[in-house]
Amino acid sequence: MALCNNHMLPHVPVNLPYDIDDLQLNHNHIQTLFNGSLLHYFSLFTLSLARNHLEKIEANAFGDTHPLQSLNLAENKLHVGYQDTGNALLQLPQLRVLDLSANGLEDDMVFHLLQNLTSLQYLNLSRNLMLRLDESSFEGLPQLRELDLHGNILFEMDGVFSSNPKLQRLNLAFNRLPCLVDFHMTQLVFLNASHNSIEWFVARQELNETFHLETLDLTDNKLLFFPFLPSQSRLRNLYLSHNSIRFYGDDASSENWTDSIQFYNLKGNMHTNCLKTLDLTSEGFSRSLYELDVSNNQLSKVIAEKGSLAALGNLTYLNMSLNALGRAPQGDFLFTWLQACLFYILGWVVNWLGGCWRSQHWSYGHKA
Repeated sequence: MALCNNHMLPHVPVNLPYDIDDLQLNHNHIQTLFNGSLLHYFSLFTLSLARNHLEKIEANAFGDTHPLQSLNLAENKLHVGYQDTGNALLQLPQLRVLDLSANGLEDDMVFHLLQNLTSLQYLNLSRNLMLRLDESSFEGLPQLRELDLHGNILFEMDGVFSSNPKLQRLNLAFNRLPCLVDFHMTQLVFLNASHNSIEWFVARQELNETFHLETLDLTDNKLLFFPFLPSQSRLRNLYLSHNSIRFYGDDASSENWTDSIQFYNLKGNMHTNCLKTLDLTSEGFSRSLYELDVSNNQLSKVIAEKGSLAALGNLTYLNMSLNALGRAPQGDFLFTWLQACLFYILGWVVNWLGGCWRSQHWSYGHKA
């Protein structure tokens, strides 16, 4: 490895050992990667040029069929010379990892840069200027497994990802997406669509194939209703805090829960029709439920059938703070069950009591 960071270098050094496999050139002043710059570093597998003033990579900077596998070009100015840079990337048939984040790239520029990178597995396009994705956006990336698009200006996706059958992790956070409907990416394991303007999330229901999705983050959107989740899935973690979710009634027991989820976050759904009653029954929640956060809603009632609470034996953390609960359910079977089953229940619970805010500390110790 050669560490050449923070040296104000205007070009790639020529006096390094020819057999280095990792070259770090971050925080320098390299504006252009000229033809032949890396020809004699024939064993180079990793190259990082983040935070330079890089505007373009000339077409023959790497030479023919260079073995480079990981290339970090983050926080540069590649929107200036994206055409030359795209031609240079064609000389990297073994490239697996590519970071193009924060380069001022627009949709057409990204399309040109990604032509025929058929070995690419990880791609970071975050903090660029992308507006729209369609079926052609990533069609030349059949091996893609992880894609980061957070912090763009995306407001539309049409037929995208149909050419990426191996994609497992997708980050769409901090964009302007209004909805995600007809979701049918069964191979996806992780989806972060937080901090958008999403009003509807609807998964395709008629598919017989099981969705591999384990984590779905829809935090800080504009969800109007509980998401229509896949009928068959492996979902474990569902984040729905800070939305405007309306429930089909006062409680959540009739919602589209899936029986595999271990963590629900329904915090901060402050709406006139938000969650008012929590029904802790086996019909309402997954038997594998481990953590449940319903804080900062309008809960005024917690109910449960005595015979069904045993089915929630895996529930370990329950947060009901910042609601409208009048008092702890002392003396009844629900309170006894909470004491016995929960390691930690509420922490500092603040609820509305008699026209003023009061705090109670509920801490019931370890599981029995």
